[in-house]
Amino acid sequence: MKAIEANFDGLVGPSHNYAGLSFGNVASKSNANAVSNPKKAALQGLDKMKALADLGMFQGVLAPQERPDVHSLRRVGFTGSDEKVLSDAYKKAPAIFLACCSASSMWTANAATVSPSADCKDNKLHFTPANLTNKFHRAIEPKVTGNILKAVFNNSEYFEHHQHLPENDHFGDEGAANHTRFCSEYGDAGTEFFVYGKYAFDSSKIAPKKFPARQTREASEAIARLHQLDDTKTVFAQQNPDVIDQGVFHNDVIAVGNKNVLFYHDQAFLNTQQVKQDILKSFGNNDFHFIEVPSEQVSVQDAVKSYLFNTQLINLPNGDMVIIAPSDCEENQAVNAYLNTLIQDNNPITNVHYFDVKQSMQNGGGPACLRLRVVLNEQQQQAVNKNAVMNNGLYSKLTTWVNKHYRDQLCAADLADPSFLLESRTALDELTQIMHLGSVYPFQR
Repeated sequence: MKAIEANFDGLVGPSHNYAGLSFGNVASKSNANAVSNPKKAALQGLDKMKALADLGMFQGVLAPQERPDVHSLRRVGFTGSDEKVLSDAYKKAPAIFLACCSASSMWTANAATVSPSADCKDNKLHFTPANLTNKFHRAIEPKVTGNILKAVFNNSEYFEHHQHLPENDHFGDEGAANHTRFCSEYGDAGTEFFVYGKYAFDSSKIAPKKFPARQTREASEAIARLHQLDDTKTVFAQQNPDVIDQGVFHNDVIAVGNKNVLFYHDQAFLNTQQVKQDILKSFGNNDFHFIEVPSEQVSVQDAVKSYLFNTQLINLPNGDMVIIAPSDCEENQAVNAYLNTLIQDNNPITNVHYFDVKQSMQNGGGPACLRLRVVLNEQQQQAVNKNAVMNNGLYSKLTTWVNKHYRDQLCAADLADPSFLLESRTALDELTQIMHLGSVYPFQR
């Protein structure tokens, strides 16, 4: 049965702001307190989705979360009316308040880990929402993420939805940002590649010293068990602790894979030769391409600044493998020079398409952060909620919706305004009707 790899991008939420919440994420911290433009950010994301759909890709949309998250503020002791909760939290605990206003769910590479049915013993497509325990502003996402995934992939005959892992650092899980899959064809059984930052239960193992390792080996192994993966088709690799300490907070900031290609920086992994051997042993033949970017051509700093590896590596319907890159890669002299050489070399990557996603980039996420990869066979494609699949009609509806509801300037003080909460809830309630999601948000229940 013909299978394709779909991209489901996160729609940027109305509360998109620069609060600098993500320790270890250089872009997030360096742009803290800047004035954001939620409308522009959402439209940039929609334009990328529409462009990929126009290229023939199966492109889906995942809804944002409700923010400000009054429910979470109440859980930490703020009481009274919604207006009082917002006012008191903003005045008395501004850091907690801003965490509960984050639009970080836009980065759906962290939404979940997804295993195609061809890899799973029960022949179902498995989803496990990421618990994102390392950062409070993200740890409040998993339950609603699960609701949204179930509303989009809502047929139990084909889709298996798991609860997120236990909410503890021992099982810290950052989703697909630390997971990729290799295969000859998307419908074939593939090799699932999990990258972790540390062992949680063994402090004697090497780990980063400056910034946190957000993904644990134990979390990756737990997901492999939940998804009923074949041990011989599963590879675990440790991210280089030194690059984590240089601002590489997820593997998808330093490596990206697709089909029979792993595109990575020479400092990406702790033991690169062992990683390569393990992949080749699992993949099962020699038709595999390791494209290693040397530090002499692109430094880790340039890779992080441009998000060279936080690009989408995809196969177009005509079979061409291309890179979907942020315009920042084109503007960075070293990275642009490297990419121009890359597509002329003898490897499967034939072209680079550049997109302006600066509003996301400034908050620490590139094109790959914005999308969740989901391999779907023909039956599963038909079972997906059609109102979440990008086409001319949905693009028109969503751009009209954004222009109607989103502000073009937003700062921290605006988030505490009760009228903003009403704006956000009104917008999201309308969005669930456009996308036929049902009642996925706490305020709707």
